[in-house]
Amino acid sequence: MRLTTKGRFAVTAMIDLALRQNNGPVTLAAISQRQQISLSYLEQLFGKLRRHELVESTRGPGGGYTLARKAADITVADIIVSVDEPIDATHCGGKENCLGEAGRCMTHELWASLNQRMVEFLDSVTLQKLVDEQLAKGIQIEDKPVARRAISTTPVVKPIRVNAPNSVFALGNVFAKS
Repeated sequence: MRLTTKGRFAVTAMIDLALRQNNGPVTLAAISQRQQISLSYLEQLFGKLRRHELVESTRGPGGGYTLARKAADITVADIIVSVDEPIDATHCGGKENCLGEAGRCMTHELWASLNQRMVEFLDSVTLQKLVDEQLAKGIQIEDKPVARRAISTTPVVKPIRVNAPNSVFALGNVFAKS
């Protein structure tokens, strides 16, 4: 099995989210900045996580993502499977046609057994366990910054209202009335 960046990034982003969701919804832009993951890539991953009901989104100012379930109820296997990451070490993708028409290869049972152990292991690791490990390492969780309105030093320039015809036809009507 080869775990691609899709699975790795999804787990990393979910840990980041779980660590910070007590301060309210977490934006993908903030996760992107902290974890150095492309924002557009995170948007794709979180779309899949949301469809699998692992996260919930809140729209508007102060919006972002929160976990849809308790971190203790989400496993690493849930996260990896939700982003379409296959957990399969067999050459045939579990279809038992490793050698085409000839059937299974000699090592099919070995790789299928490895698949089962990987799924069992990833299913035994909860998001809460990963969060607790990060907290035990002393990770610092910043408080959610207070949203402040920007005050500009440049004056607000109001547009000038012009009472003039806005088309050739309207201009023709002005001259026709004169």
